[in-house]
Amino acid sequence: MYTIEFLPSAKKELKKLDFVVQKQLKEKIVLLATDPDTLKNNIKALKGEYSGKFRLRVGSYRVIFQIIDEQVLIIVVRIGHRKEIY
Repeated sequence: MYTIEFLPSAKKELKKLDFVVQKQLKEKIVLLATDPDTLKNNIKALKGEYSGKFRLRVGSYRVIFQIIDEQVLIIVVRIGHRKEIY
């Protein structure tokens, strides 16, 4: 099981969203931390500016995160609507 950390900017972006969307995102992030293989169809490696990071698709919203296997850690970098996140 991975530990989850949010960057301060990601926390702020999450708090700006509707409560229902926040709940959906939190459930998926917890599922990502416990068993990432169940979400493998919704996870994609990113290129360019976010090279080395991954995105998790949750409906119309995206969670940009980084995995550090040595520390068993997932760092949530950004959260937002798909039109605004990239």
